[in-house]
Amino acid sequence: MAEKSRFVFIDLLRGWAVMVMVEVHVFNAFMIPAYRETQWFEILNFINGLVAPSFIFISGFVFLVASQRKLESFRTFGSDFRRQLWRIGLVMIVGYYLHLPFFSFHRMMTETTESGWLQFYQADVLQCIAVGLFILFMARIFIRNDQRYKYALLASGLFVSGVSPFLSNVDFVRFVHPSIAAYINGRHFSLFPLFPWMGFMLFAGYCAALYMEARRDNRERIFIIRMAFAGAFLLAAGMIPPSWQYEILGRFSDIRSNPFFFFERLGIVILLLALCWRYVEWRKTTTSFILPLSRQSLLAYAGHLIVIYGQLWRQRSLWYYYGHLSGPLLCCLWTILLLGIIILVSSVWDWLKRKHLPLAQTIFGVVAVVTTTLFFFR
Repeated sequence: MAEKSRFVFIDLLRGWAVMVMVEVHVFNAFMIPAYRETQWFEILNFINGLVAPSFIFISGFVFLVASQRKLESFRTFGSDFRRQLWRIGLVMIVGYYLHLPFFSFHRMMTETTESGWLQFYQADVLQCIAVGLFILFMARIFIRNDQRYKYALLASGLFVSGVSPFLSNVDFVRFVHPSIAAYINGRHFSLFPLFPWMGFMLFAGYCAALYMEARRDNRERIFIIRMAFAGAFLLAAGMIPPSWQYEILGRFSDIRSNPFFFFERLGIVILLLALCWRYVEWRKTTTSFILPLSRQSLLAYAGHLIVIYGQLWRQRSLWYYYGHLSGPLLCCLWTILLLGIIILVSSVWDWLKRKHLPLAQTIFGVVAVVTTTLFFFR
């Protein structure tokens, strides 16, 4: 397999995660709530619950693999270092942009309620990814020994997943600013606080380090098999009866921070990654319509949320007009339509970045300047 196609399996999993993510948000925004009580939705909801762990895990895995060749350049704190910091910062900026209570600085500062500020501060997937990537990045720069770095990631992942139940019941707004408290647990709107969600990224870094070692030693196939067995073990360990979980965790059994819940999903994500690797090996996949979507996942993520929740239609969103009014079939049609648009836009943008990078940079700059100007002077 050619060098550039060696990591297609990673992009494949991220691309499928992005596609399911669009379905998640469409169904959450438009489906009639009564359908949530049906048996089929329980199955769909479980599948949808794998999107965020997959997205966060793959972000960490990709980062560690991709950054390996520029490691020494990063440690000089030159242009590559600054460019990587900008990429991480952009993820954070987009994350907060999507939470703006008003697309107007003046209205935001004068009309936002206390609840509105808490929703703005909330840690969502992009915030979790940005902080996680920053930690992986800085740790990789200052921990020069590969083995120490690898085991530091493992230890950190175990710490984050293990301490999360003890942090989940504490209202940290009483001790620190809400913008910081939002990253610790989910008591105030945060869906993806660092504890435990950053654990997926830390374990991803550990797995990526092991994968790069195996690949260097021509043991890639053996490693993937072992990784699949490890994923199956974690899945089985996470599925122990709830009564046993309660005996172990006691009052710290909030499902959002439950270590068994965490390791069950981690096991499934690892199995999915191994399955994607096997598929790519079998099909000799080098191209797919999913790959541009994966490579431009930030655009796809922000774009579909803006279409659904952005106040683009007479200062109202599509969700405002059509939220919770559609049945499952219509939601499927909404999903297909939105996916078609997102895949098309992502493919065009991916082509521009690969073939006409200066033009893509100019377009990005113009959009950024116009958006910022409108926000501050509207």
